Amino acid sequence: MRKKQAALIAILGGVIILAVKFLAYFVSDSVALLSDALESIVNIAASGLMLFSVWLSEKPADDSHNYGHQKIEDITCLIEGIIIIAAALLIVNAAAGRLFSQVLPVELNLAIAISIVATAMNGGLSWSLARAAKSSGSAALEGDSKHLLSDVISSAAVWVGLIVVEITGWGPIDAILAFIVAVLIARMGLGLVRKSCSRLMDTSCKEEEGKIREVLLRHRFRFIDFHDMKTRRNGNLVFCELHLSVDGSLSVNEAHDLTDHLENELKMELPNAHLTIHVEPKKPDKSKRDKRLK
Repeated sequence: MRKKQAALIAILGGVIILAVKFLAYFVSDSVALLSDALESIVNIAASGLMLFSVWLSEKPADDSHNYGHQKIEDITCLIEGIIIIAAALLIVNAAAGRLFSQVLPVELNLAIAISIVATAMNGGLSWSLARAAKSSGSAALEGDSKHLLSDVISSAAVWVGLIVVEITGWGPIDAILAFIVAVLIARMGLGLVRKSCSRLMDTSCKEEEGKIREVLLRHRFRFIDFHDMKTRRNGNLVFCELHLSVDGSLSVNEAHDLTDHLENELKMELPNAHLTIHVEPKKPDKSKRDKRLK
């Protein structure tokens, strides 16, 4: 599934799920189900941001953005995380007014049944986005998929609590459930903020570095050593640069052919990786070479 198509499906599905969840709230007057519905508003806003980021990230590099526009996906994840935290605060505010109220939710059996339908739709949407994120390497789709999965889990917790309310008749459980949902949502939002900030700070890509070393070591007999490897992630792309020490007797053409061969082989192993090699002429020294390659 293409990223744009997945984003559009997420928005359409989010609108339908929001309508179903608000129906469950209006039937029951449960603040816990209201908090569940408010989270769906966040889902729609997040999916809208995701669609914008996916559209922009696919634009080719230009004079103003030489490395492309993929970083927008990480910026979107950061904004989505902040919106999620804001939604958690709104839920806390709604629940606080009901905590000491004697008002009990009504028609809970019907409301829970309606909520189960909405949650099943959410689960299917989350699974679909997870598949699209895995195939495309999109940070925005991955964030939205995990967001929806968290919504499924929190909705299930709400059902359990509302069943307890119906059995015991103790109204404050409804508000307490809303507080618990708010904590789960805030935790998810903080996780997205932390992850996006890490990517925006150009954290090195350890997994890809291991693969790059593996590819280079297959050809260790053709150069002396490699060092000063640096990697960073830009959306679903990985940029890497390193220094390659070669025999000083190699001609410029021979050194160029070697780097082209290494870059092309890496491209076959990691299609989303862009490798830049700086060649350094050097006299062969077997002992130092073995030491640096370990």
